[in-house]
Amino acid sequence: MPNALAYTMLMIWPLVTLALFRRMPIERAIVWTMLGGYLLLPPVANFDLPLVPAMNKYSIATLSAFAMCCILAPDKLRIWHGSIIVRILLLLFVLGVIPTVLNNREPIVFEAITNSAPIHFVSFFIPGLSLRDVLSVMIGQIIVLLPFLLGRSYLATETGMREALLALVIGALFYSLPAIIETLIGPIINIKIYGFFQHDFRQMIRGNGFRPVVFLHHGLWMAFFFVTAVLAAAALFRTSAQKDRMRWGLIVFYILIVLRACKSLASWSYGLALTPLVLFLGKKTLIRISVAMALLAVSYPMLRNAELLPLDKMVAFAERIDEDRAQSLEFRFDNEEQLLARAGEKRIFGWGGWGRNFVHDPRTGERRTIPDGNWIIVFGTFGWIGYIAQMGLLSLPILVLFGQMQTQRQDEMSPYAAPIVLILAVTMIDMLINDTLTPYTWLCAGAVLGHVESLRYPSGHAQRNRLRKDPVIGGTRATERPKSIL
Repeated sequence: MPNALAYTMLMIWPLVTLALFRRMPIERAIVWTMLGGYLLLPPVANFDLPLVPAMNKYSIATLSAFAMCCILAPDKLRIWHGSIIVRILLLLFVLGVIPTVLNNREPIVFEAITNSAPIHFVSFFIPGLSLRDVLSVMIGQIIVLLPFLLGRSYLATETGMREALLALVIGALFYSLPAIIETLIGPIINIKIYGFFQHDFRQMIRGNGFRPVVFLHHGLWMAFFFVTAVLAAAALFRTSAQKDRMRWGLIVFYILIVLRACKSLASWSYGLALTPLVLFLGKKTLIRISVAMALLAVSYPMLRNAELLPLDKMVAFAERIDEDRAQSLEFRFDNEEQLLARAGEKRIFGWGGWGRNFVHDPRTGERRTIPDGNWIIVFGTFGWIGYIAQMGLLSLPILVLFGQMQTQRQDEMSPYAAPIVLILAVTMIDMLINDTLTPYTWLCAGAVLGHVESLRYPSGHAQRNRLRKDPVIGGTRATERPKSIL
């Protein structure tokens, strides 16, 4: 159980957010409210309030940042605007849950038979969804979308996107020391500070060492965070002045070492494959690679259903590297098969919450499947409507940036947009095997989409985004580029 400090940290984060917004430009304050909450607040711990989703580290950081933006710079907040495709996807994401709830009002009952006589009795049941759940689920979907809207409204400038990348690097540098410590002595920092361990300790044991976790959900989340950080560091290396190249090069090398220590084969492969691309390839090539990765991620369920993916070969390849990793991958694929069959029974709107999308023992109700990939969780919970809405919003910034680069002069496009969409694309790929989608991912997706919109409609965008000088947010315009803090 989380201790008092865990709940205290959740409660005081809005005050921390206020302090950040008072002392920093608005872009930097948004970035550090979201990323700081992700890295520092306790996992799992939450406040379970009636009629609304649980208030955890994600939702508290998101609502805190959104509230401060509404107070300090409401004229820049853009919610209902843009292309018809964006609006349709936003509506599907929020309103598509209504038929999901209405289509799952019946309870799922599991019955057992006594040995002495053929008498059926209810051994377990999963409650049906009620009309009250409509409001709760819709609020949850809106909270998920808020970082996307904040990124689109406030981080669409070159300054905003640079702040998003810079924060990943600084966060990784500060996180590297506790991560290295946990690889040596075990993932105990969350236990010592917040009083509990957030996952299965056995999954953190790898070889003669451990996977670090610190305050994240799982060691895989930690490893993937360092993937995004090393790509961000490589991007800042490319754009840095000549006198700073040595420092940035050392940072890239150091984060790669920490990533290797995290003992995640998938994340280590991402880092090795993509870091050289960011270091040596041009913006247009990075965007094309990101488009290919995004299309693969979006089409994965169709390829899976059509049996066009060489799953056996993938498992065999993993087995040549590490037998334990191969067993883990095969376990994921087996679970996906069962969950896909379950999702196929309500493929349009899904099964809704309460674990209704899982496969259970027909007599005891015991859960037989463990979903790992974000895509299968969303597909089983909200069906094709929810899957298309989420993956559409995540892939749209990549696709529109690709379309924009066909007509845009290369020097007019921010040098930070291509690395961010590559981070977004590799996140979508990792979501096929892990549930690593975070509010920071949504924040980056919104930033790129807003950037493309500013390139397409420069005059209207500039007029909407003009901010008055405000002493509350550091006495500087939010669009001015602050001095680097690294």
